[in-house]
Amino acid sequence: MEKLYKQIISQVGEDVNRQGLVDTPKRAAKAMSFLTSGYQQSLENIVNGAVFDSDADDMVIVKNIELYSMCEHHLLPFIGKCHVAYLPDGKVLGLSKVARIVDMYARRLQIQEQLTTQIADSILEVTGAKGVAVVVEAKHLCMMMRGVEKQNSQMTTSSMLGQFRKNSETRAEFLSLLKMG
Repeated sequence: MEKLYKQIISQVGEDVNRQGLVDTPKRAAKAMSFLTSGYQQSLENIVNGAVFDSDADDMVIVKNIELYSMCEHHLLPFIGKCHVAYLPDGKVLGLSKVARIVDMYARRLQIQEQLTTQIADSILEVTGAKGVAVVVEAKHLCMMMRGVEKQNSQMTTSSMLGQFRKNSETRAEFLSLLKMG
């Protein structure tokens, strides 16, 4: 990958031997490996057995999980936050695992719509919850830095599964709780 970054730098018209760029291919390759590290992770390893028996059956919400991903169309970042809710059915997921699941999928070349669905499907898979809701809000540098150059645009996507899809009151409760503090 380092060699390829060197070629890219050269192709844009820069001198790869210029002092400020000498180590850039190595740094860029290391950064790209980190930004796409989700490909080396699996749901099973992320969760690592942290699903626990519980009598809890009220909505569990984890709000404002920051996320950083890469647009698969332009290889530019999109940055935002994710809100996850689920209705336990005898099992709860360790709190940090929710954020780790978000990161695993965010650290892949993505589109926001797919990211939102992958997170929801995974939470449902590991918890067996009665319902899962995920909302992702993000700003896309591919839209801000190039193309239409709209600095204040934000994309919101949602995935509602189980009771969040079937029951409008459950969905409304979740969405109203997102607006609170």
